[in-house]
Amino acid sequence: MRELVYTGFVSLDGVVDSPGGGPGEDHRSGGWVIKDVEFLPEAFSLKGEELEDTTALMFGRRSYEAFAPVWRDSDDHAAYRELPKYVLSTTLRDGALVDGWGPTTILRSADDVVELKKSEGGAIFIHGSAELARRLADAGLIDRYHLLVFPVLLGAGKSLFSRADKDKQMLNLRACEPYPNGVIKLIYDVVG
Repeated sequence: MRELVYTGFVSLDGVVDSPGGGPGEDHRSGGWVIKDVEFLPEAFSLKGEELEDTTALMFGRRSYEAFAPVWRDSDDHAAYRELPKYVLSTTLRDGALVDGWGPTTILRSADDVVELKKSEGGAIFIHGSAELARRLADAGLIDRYHLLVFPVLLGAGKSLFSRADKDKQMLNLRACEPYPNGVIKLIYDVVG
């Protein structure tokens, strides 16, 4: 069974919205990852470590449309170019896929994600895609979280975690590391 891993930057109050800021992001605190927290390369080492485990990427439609044209040509994301990509969307059409960014498959339902997880291969990482992560977590399909928690309370924005009335979900701490700039790396396995 392939693991589905959510990886992201998150504020202490659970917001994953607009961490890098930039065009098209209208969150009033957009850019919170780089604006107010001292950059320490070791605090971002998790991103490099993940590459060893990443065999495919998954996005929701909006994150795919934002990342694909930028990451395709980015030297910082060169390792992702040829990896298989999956986009969970009921509205994205094949003609909207970005050329030159490796094989991309559109999935239409959570059942398609279940079938993908049953296929041969390693871990599939979800970057961004807060709404997708919430839906997949509510369906019990997220296996692990790789989080860099930033020492900021944003008060508004898209939350990583659902507020749906559902059964308690336990997490098992796999790794934790604090950094002098206040960022904390947390890696949790989903129990059960």
